[in-house]
Amino acid sequence: MKLTDFKALTFDCYGTLIDWETGMVEGLKPLTSRVDRDLSRDDILEAHARHESSQQSWTPSMRYRELLPIVYKRLAEEWGVAATSEECAVYGRSVKNWPAFSDSVGALKYLKKHYKLVILSNVDNESFAGSNARLDVEFDAIYTAEDVGSYKPSDRNFDYMLEKLKTLGVEKGDILHTAESMFHDHGPANRHGLTSCWIYRRFDQQGFGATMNPGEMPKYDFRFDSMADLVKAHQDALRS
Repeated sequence: MKLTDFKALTFDCYGTLIDWETGMVEGLKPLTSRVDRDLSRDDILEAHARHESSQQSWTPSMRYRELLPIVYKRLAEEWGVAATSEECAVYGRSVKNWPAFSDSVGALKYLKKHYKLVILSNVDNESFAGSNARLDVEFDAIYTAEDVGSYKPSDRNFDYMLEKLKTLGVEKGDILHTAESMFHDHGPANRHGLTSCWIYRRFDQQGFGATMNPGEMPKYDFRFDSMADLVKAHQDALRS
């Protein structure tokens, strides 16, 4: 199996292309600055993951920019800090401020020459538009939680993507699902028989950060620690 065997790369965006962990930590500073105990970066991210995943399971059709304010409120309660509704709402609108990883734009511009590029993301369309501007590439298709009415790791999101990609002439065997999150992406990719590529952005850190622990680790077919490493491997595959 080679990277050149595929027609489409389907991406998770947040954690893979957009540095959502930095975005979260920055966006939560008005809250964490008032907490009366020390919180490590991973303490913040893991608490966020718990409340986000729970809220997504309780309200699967809620748009992400409306769900994040509830996560902010639950975090304030957990940490014993008061938070106004406006403060919660500001955090809900913060996704557009989350930065892209430094290698994402260049990698996507290169990969666009060789593959269809597709987004499968746990976000709403308005929030993704802000991130898309940062990524500076035209994706061939964008499938969001708002479109599907559920959040990954629900199988519905992958079923929806596979159905819609068929209309673009892309079959399951043509797809390399490319993502950081074992919980949101590689687990359901395994269940759907998709070939997958792990972009292990947290290779130098412990734990799972802003994603839930998947339990038993899913399998993957390729692993790179960055998008730049994926590009280099593709270039090597073309030469071989």
